[in-house]
Amino acid sequence: MDVRNNRRQAGGSSVVTANRLLDGRIVWLAEDGVWSDRIDAAKVFANDGPQGGSERGSEGGSNGGIESVIAAVAARQQADGVVGVYGVQLRDDSATPVPATVRERIRAFGPSVHPEFAPFTEATTNVR
Repeated sequence: MDVRNNRRQAGGSSVVTANRLLDGRIVWLAEDGVWSDRIDAAKVFANDGPQGGSERGSEGGSNGGIESVIAAVAARQQADGVVGVYGVQLRDDSATPVPATVRERIRAFGPSVHPEFAPFTEATTNVR
């Protein structure tokens, strides 16, 4: 397990993130299995879902679902052109994916210094 995964809780929900090899951009695993540079396109997994992952709102064990999703995605990361795959805990009080930690919110929504440098101001690029 990646040490960053220790910041996730047993409950709640998570998304899967990585860095794109070609340019180092932060990307998020989308519903269709494609990596997107927008967190709002990311597929949300329940942390406590069954093995193989589940969508938000399911019930089951303890982090088994998201851990198996991360393991499966990490196994094919080189083929997908990404590195550093791990899960990001989401806040429960938002309808759209918002990371629970400040570090991950900065990764998702851009630098905290000037909006001109934020990733959401650029055109969306999906990679596979």
